[in-house]
Amino acid sequence: MSTPASSLRTVHIRIEGRVQGVGFRAWVADEANALGLHGWVRNRRDGTVEALVGGDADAVAQMLHRCEQGPPAARVTGVEIVDEGLPVEPGFRVERTI
Repeated sequence: MSTPASSLRTVHIRIEGRVQGVGFRAWVADEANALGLHGWVRNRRDGTVEALVGGDADAVAQMLHRCEQGPPAARVTGVEIVDEGLPVEPGFRVERTI
């Protein structure tokens, strides 16, 4: 059975703090896969991590909350929703730094 479109959500987020060199991208991919989400994550040259996360709205909300905490070695100082409603391809992947 498919999820009704009204319960789907896609967010483009930027995560700030000590989020590079601490396994943050792999952690995001693992968390997203565990929640059944789609999208991607990548480092940015400005020191932030950027992600596009889509799927069930409740799972996306859980992912946003988890990103506020991050993996044990990270120190997150902010999670900003940059945009919503963007298209997302199936699966979740780690992309190159931009």
